[in-house]
Amino acid sequence: MNDGFAFFDIIIFAMLAGYLVFQLRRALGRRSDNQEPKSKPNPEQRAEHSETDNVVAIKPNKNKNGNQEPEETLGGLTELREKDPSFSDTDFIKGSKEAFSWIVEAFSKGEIPKLQPLLSEALFNGFKQAIEQREADQLSLETNIVSIKSAQIHDVTLKQDQVNITVEYVTDQIKSTRNAKNEIVDGDPDTIERVTDLWTFNRNIQSKNPNWTLVKTETPGDGD
Repeated sequence: MNDGFAFFDIIIFAMLAGYLVFQLRRALGRRSDNQEPKSKPNPEQRAEHSETDNVVAIKPNKNKNGNQEPEETLGGLTELREKDPSFSDTDFIKGSKEAFSWIVEAFSKGEIPKLQPLLSEALFNGFKQAIEQREADQLSLETNIVSIKSAQIHDVTLKQDQVNITVEYVTDQIKSTRNAKNEIVDGDPDTIERVTDLWTFNRNIQSKNPNWTLVKTETPGDGD
């Protein structure tokens, strides 16, 4: 989100009975600095986008010689599986992609009540403040996720029963902001941007609640 706060990491996967507060579709984030805008895809290009939507990958760390080492990321994932044998990274990624779209869409439309159960208190307050400021400025945000190119587990950390999973999303989005006169003041409704986001989700693995909560969002290069 280009609305001035470093971003979020979500609630996911109530892909169990009753399933998820989310059926989502759209997105946020920011254009990579070295990414050139793209024109709208034709139907064949959209088909190519959809084929990459289910990419699930885990980034291993590398040592100074370039060899892969199962350190923090893979080690954390291994520890999580040991503590919670029911955890499936495939299901988690699937649910996180749905949550990503759901949250991006709710933020874009200013649907504050929909965001509250999905975000940590601190992150929710930041989103709420950004939406209220946007409304006070009489601005409207339009965000369309053309495709989720990839969603990868970037990092896994455990502290006692609390687990944080950071997911890296690479998406193609169309974003624009309009003023009260319906004039475009930011973005381009005819341009596709390549966006990379890091979202961190949290859950107590001893809890019977299967939902994950988004606790942090950021764009690589923003810093902490």
